Amino acid sequence: MDFRFTIALIYDFDGTLAPGNMQEYDFIPAVGKSNREFWSEANSLAEAQDADMVLTYMARMIQEAKSKGLSLRREAFQESGRRVALYPGVREWFARVNRYGAERGIRILHYINSSGLKEIIEGTEIAHEFRKIYACSFLYDVDGIAYWPAVAVNYTNKTQFIFKINKGVESVFDSTLVNRYIPENQRPVPFRHMIYVGDGTTDIPCMRLVKNFGGHSIAVYNPAEKGARKEMASLIHDNRVSHVCPADYREGSDMDLLVRTIIDKIDLDDRLEQLEVVK
Repeated sequence: MDFRFTIALIYDFDGTLAPGNMQEYDFIPAVGKSNREFWSEANSLAEAQDADMVLTYMARMIQEAKSKGLSLRREAFQESGRRVALYPGVREWFARVNRYGAERGIRILHYINSSGLKEIIEGTEIAHEFRKIYACSFLYDVDGIAYWPAVAVNYTNKTQFIFKINKGVESVFDSTLVNRYIPENQRPVPFRHMIYVGDGTTDIPCMRLVKNFGGHSIAVYNPAEKGARKEMASLIHDNRVSHVCPADYREGSDMDLLVRTIIDKIDLDDRLEQLEVVK
């Protein structure tokens, strides 16, 4: 099928597509820690050594797994991903949105941009839905054992992946093409054709970036958490996001209707732009 253009739907993972942090479903219980203990130790290490909290949580994962004799192979992390629960409607969401776009001649591509672990996301039942998973990951030795961070994604460097999507650069390693000048109208996914979905402080720079460049940003919250909506609503007041929605992806939900409306708006704007070109 020939598509008129592409829309990129870009998601954080933890708290956006799945409640809580992905390590809390399987990995942290397996090392005999409570969630509070694990994150407190990782964050205390970061504070004590003035380090990045993402790097210290990754270091703690390696240390804790070694101390308990757990596997540090990619396959073991992927197995953890199979236990991650998803918000209502997430499983069916991608096919439904893709179909909605295709009916209008629009290709919808889905991306992950997360400070969570890529290997765990790869093990989830929705991993195949994503064009690219940008997330933290480990280096592996010749025996396939994780020994060092390969990619660490924090709230600031998350924004680099927005530019990679914008310019069609899928490699994390590549720093040449992503910095090359390409006129906006020649980029595979212009910012105005982006929809960013996130839930927390690590997403704010990305949500603000996409919004400021003409795209759309959506802050989602867990409807089961008291006061969560009020906290997210402050992002609208601060002009950081465009919309706030419960993390419910079922057909007919606020999220479903909102994304359809945004797709329709992008579609209309593109048609009007084409008319101006003809004139």
